[in-house]
Amino acid sequence: MVPTHIENILPKGRDQKNAVASLGNLFRIFTVPESPDSTLGKIDEEISRNLNGFLRDRIVATDKDLARIEEDFSNPGIPEQPTFVSDYTEFLMETLVAQSVHTASPGFVGHMTSAIPNFMLPLSRIMTALNQNLVKIETSKAFTPLERQVLGMLHNLVYGCEAAFYGKWMHNRNAALGAFCSGGTIANITALWAARNNLFPAAGEFRGIAREGFHRALRHYGYEDVAVLVSQRGHYSIGKAADLLGIGREAIVSVATDRYNRIDPDQLEDACQRLREQNIRVMAIVGIAGTTETGNVDPLDRLADIAQSEQCHFHVDAAWGGPTLFSNTHKGLLKGIERADSVTIDAHKQLLVPMGAGMVLFKNPTALSSIEHHAEYILRRGSKDLGSHTLEGSRPGSAMLVHAALQILGRKGFELLIDLGIEKAGHFARMIGEAEDFELITHPELNLLTYRYVPAPIQEVLRTAAPEQTAGINTRLDKLNKRIQKAQRAAGKTFVSRTRLCPAGHPGQTITVFRVVLA
Repeated sequence: MVPTHIENILPKGRDQKNAVASLGNLFRIFTVPESPDSTLGKIDEEISRNLNGFLRDRIVATDKDLARIEEDFSNPGIPEQPTFVSDYTEFLMETLVAQSVHTASPGFVGHMTSAIPNFMLPLSRIMTALNQNLVKIETSKAFTPLERQVLGMLHNLVYGCEAAFYGKWMHNRNAALGAFCSGGTIANITALWAARNNLFPAAGEFRGIAREGFHRALRHYGYEDVAVLVSQRGHYSIGKAADLLGIGREAIVSVATDRYNRIDPDQLEDACQRLREQNIRVMAIVGIAGTTETGNVDPLDRLADIAQSEQCHFHVDAAWGGPTLFSNTHKGLLKGIERADSVTIDAHKQLLVPMGAGMVLFKNPTALSSIEHHAEYILRRGSKDLGSHTLEGSRPGSAMLVHAALQILGRKGFELLIDLGIEKAGHFARMIGEAEDFELITHPELNLLTYRYVPAPIQEVLRTAAPEQTAGINTRLDKLNKRIQKAQRAAGKTFVSRTRLCPAGHPGQTITVFRVVLA
């Protein structure tokens, strides 16, 4: 029922030439949906009817110089008067949508961004309309039990505990099986945050690192410093975590990898020994299940043994490779992940939900108690609010979309998709191997691989060239491959990314390579 004083001033239609800020117009924006014949209404219907067609037709294929795009967004002023929704929609279509990236295109194989199922669009609209805040039950109600269930479902995928375990802990007000967050970076930070706090708990007169800080914790426990060990292929978020947690980026010990881009366990043990001799406490060992650049998996079982020996936290960054556990054929690649103290999984990667959904799972349901924060107006002690265990405060109900994916696709559906991606990567690698002018750099273990363009005659020269000659040739090849990748991106029909690696086949040299992700 529209209040009379508002009804009297509601505009009866779009008669005025320019939009005007008034209570009537503002009330209409909140309560009257856009007409199906309006610009936004037509676009909404187009997206609902044919998402792939909308993306294909509305995103401009050719590259536009970034400086020209910036011109469309160069005015820092906030408009004094409002803009009609249809006018603004037309502006977005011309300046933003047209110059977006077609991440759903079959030819977009350069990054870990996948197409999303069609059902995600209407479900995302429901989630947006409800506008729940998962920081607290008072602002989320049923969403909090749902989020706890999703964390339990993924915990079960990783750790496979008995039903009684989940009956006891999944909805326990004094526990949390994990934390939802905006992505793998926050998930990794949360894991190391909990590792730090659990390493330096309250004892005697010391009230714990969370209260007294890092330097007092070191003094109380008698260590010179702490360290986090991860392979050379570790994600940059581990460095961010060290920065934010106050241990410093120099506390990250980068361990050499083998020819398959997996951490070398012997080198890891040697590093642990050196740290012990310096009275530096190993805070955590980080294993990777799907390296960002090459898609390889560390020997997680061996890492778990070493972490157990060091009595330190064992974290697995499985942001990309975690869903491989759905595949009965390939889940053995992640053997040992069930021994991890914590595991990161990004739902907006291979769980096929929109951007902004990550998770960190903890084997011990009470591990997150070490980072609990409370406030009297919100997150009161004894409540089931999950915000007390998360770095982020206000959070959207993204768990609903993960829940939908798990229910609608099921374990078998995800297994088929994971198997297909790994199969395609193997096929792609074979194609590269058979193409005389290309060189396969890293063989796919999951569904990532790298390669580069090297004309066959140059490959012959490289086989017998002296090191100084090889370096000069590779420098020229780097420039050529970079130019090819940029030209392909500018053409707008397909896209592969590029990175720089020091592969086993080219010892001592860092080269530019193409990188593809076949999800």
